[in-house]
Amino acid sequence: MDASSSDKTETNPKDVENSTKTAEITPATTEPTPVESTTTENKASTEKSNSEPVEKKEDDKIIAFTVIYSKEKFDVKISENSTVLQLKTYLEPIIGVPQGLQKIMFKGLAKNDQTLKSLGITNNTKVMVVGSKLNDVLNLATVPSAEEQQALQEVKVNKEPWCRQKMHRTVLDKGLPEDVMPGILNTKEPLPPCPLSGMLNKAGGKLRITFRLELDELWLGTKERTEKIRMSSIKSVLSEPIEGLEQYHIMALQLGTTEASRYWIYYVPAQYVDSIKHIILDS
Repeated sequence: MDASSSDKTETNPKDVENSTKTAEITPATTEPTPVESTTTENKASTEKSNSEPVEKKEDDKIIAFTVIYSKEKFDVKISENSTVLQLKTYLEPIIGVPQGLQKIMFKGLAKNDQTLKSLGITNNTKVMVVGSKLNDVLNLATVPSAEEQQALQEVKVNKEPWCRQKMHRTVLDKGLPEDVMPGILNTKEPLPPCPLSGMLNKAGGKLRITFRLELDELWLGTKERTEKIRMSSIKSVLSEPIEGLEQYHIMALQLGTTEASRYWIYYVPAQYVDSIKHIILDS
């Protein structure tokens, strides 16, 4: 009886050995925890999301308008929320002018951080671009133009300021026109959206200047008539401040090759002189 009971309770050594081996193997074959798998999937999902393009805003309206540069017209389609700087970058390969040398004219000189929408540019409007191509700028930097050489020569020959010369004193002695626009010293401003008024011509008559960029024309209006001059025909623009009234200039539009072919303008506000020169000479 004891022998029989002993047989039932004794454990076979081989069974113990096999059981131990099974227990040792089991952890090695356990699959990775689902936490690692979830992390990998989230990472892939994030990368995919970052690579997808940003959806277009509902209010991002595309407008179609015309850009005029050097008498050529270009059709442009771009978002109304684009800045002037983005428009310049867009135009650079089209017109061949580096964006840093471009000036966008629409009711005056546009600033880089302004949007087309804020400027009021809409479908079918016309925008003027002025600026010189890089090769032209480099050529001008090394070789003075005929107009510049002529101006330098005149300075050497005639050093007396314009405002002291008899032909100009006739006009200046009349005094400031009552409706003259305010002049500001040491400031450069873009042209206002309205015509420049309150100036005088050589005869002492009231003069108004209107820039028709879409026509490449400069309109010089007096009480009697309006003279229309193509800006591309103006060879140079010269100016000098008026002594004692340095916030105003005498300006000469060189229409021919001699001094007699100059169109004289008096009491031009100093802050607009550079803008006038840029628009006319870069057109």
